[in-house]
Amino acid sequence: MKKILVVEDDKFLRELIMQKLIKEGYEIIEAKDGEEGVGKVREDKPDLVLLDLILPGIDGFEVLARIKSNPETSNVPVIILSNLGQKEDVEKALNEGANDYLVKAHFAPDEIIKKVKTVLGE
Repeated sequence: MKKILVVEDDKFLRELIMQKLIKEGYEIIEAKDGEEGVGKVREDKPDLVLLDLILPGIDGFEVLARIKSNPETSNVPVIILSNLGQKEDVEKALNEGANDYLVKAHFAPDEIIKKVKTVLGE
């Protein structure tokens, strides 16, 4: 069973995404902020991270940088899920190693699942 870490501070959205992923048969780990997210990537070695950029404490860009700079976690795929839709935010995240970038307002949960499956090669 593939493990997915959802790093999202919005409880409603986090639970919505988690429920969809659980229905698809994934094991879910959750983090409410950036520090917790970085720790869980190291501890739990998820198969994929869904990462918000606007987080309490360290932001998603910093979380992404820490995941990608650590040899133990650098190969973990990361999909950014954010309200930041500016071209420079998208480019920055992709340049820092994100596999994909979804703007929350533009994607329904079912589309998020499709992206997850694509990145996981399912």
